[in-house]
Amino acid sequence: MSSPVLRQHAETAFAAELAALAAHDERPRPPRWKLSPWAVTDYLLGITLKDGTVITPKYVGDRRIIEIAVATLATDRALLLLGVPGTAKSWVSEHLAAAISGDSTLLIQGTAGTSEEALRYNWNYAMLLAQGPSEAALVPGPMFRAMKEGALCRVEELTRIPSDVQDTLITMLSEKVLPIPELATEVQGTEGFNVIATANSRDRGVNELSSALQRRFNTVILPLPSSLEDEVDIVRMRVASMSKALALPAEPPALEEIRRVVTIFRELRSGATEDGKAKVKSPSGTLSTAEAISVVTNGLSLAAHFGSGTISAHDLASGMVGAIVKDPVQDPVVFKEYLETVVKEREGWKDLYRACREQI
Repeated sequence: MSSPVLRQHAETAFAAELAALAAHDERPRPPRWKLSPWAVTDYLLGITLKDGTVITPKYVGDRRIIEIAVATLATDRALLLLGVPGTAKSWVSEHLAAAISGDSTLLIQGTAGTSEEALRYNWNYAMLLAQGPSEAALVPGPMFRAMKEGALCRVEELTRIPSDVQDTLITMLSEKVLPIPELATEVQGTEGFNVIATANSRDRGVNELSSALQRRFNTVILPLPSSLEDEVDIVRMRVASMSKALALPAEPPALEEIRRVVTIFRELRSGATEDGKAKVKSPSGTLSTAEAISVVTNGLSLAAHFGSGTISAHDLASGMVGAIVKDPVQDPVVFKEYLETVVKEREGWKDLYRACREQI
């Protein structure tokens, strides 16, 4: 008996939407693409089809940004999605791979410990020792499979990978070839192969890309949501999706509660109130949209299991303090000052002010 998975891959979770788009898609498709570039963009941004099928938006933002990203993948240039934490880089990467290749699982997670083998291939060492290098002993990695199958390979957190390992990609991206010197052969990239990489522009301790590697990528910067309402909409959609997947037995959070969390995060992030009338100090954390989603989801869980089932300021406060206070010395001072000068003075925010003060 199989158990429901915690998180389905995009191509599984949105299979009905992808099938509906494919059925209505009459535009030309690049080799091995499941959808045309236009339909891929509609899948990311959402649309209502002629038969009434609703394609839900996966990304809220400028259509032109997604068009540039999709157009890049239709060329021989790789795509680098760059941005601060919480700008949906990984989310966009996964959905692009699902819509274009029908498979978002060809993934290399970049870390400080990522080796060349993770980007190329590995070996079954028992067979290698017994028989020597052979095709049977070779263990294909995600990049190897993507080149052979004509699919997209995702490389997450590219700048987390050591610089000398990053440069392993140069030959694959420029020559579309993966050499296998042990077998005196190579794997040639087939039509449809390309790479989507993501990188955090605000991460500490990153390894800068070499100029040679940078030239192999077309960089698309994913900005933070431009308006309060856009960010509120993103948080609302993602929280609804996550609470459904986690089967949280609580009422959906009121839009006003989401708006309060997002407003606080935006003001502390930007260093000014939304109306521009007051300056505020910023804490050490990034306070991304992803963290706002986490705060609201955590509050929903608290309300469901330890509260009334309806999210309250008290349910939000603990997650909010945890997201904002990263430096135990400086951040409490910054947040307390913000609570006293901004939150306390806002009409209808006294409950949130008291709940946060209790948590610090």
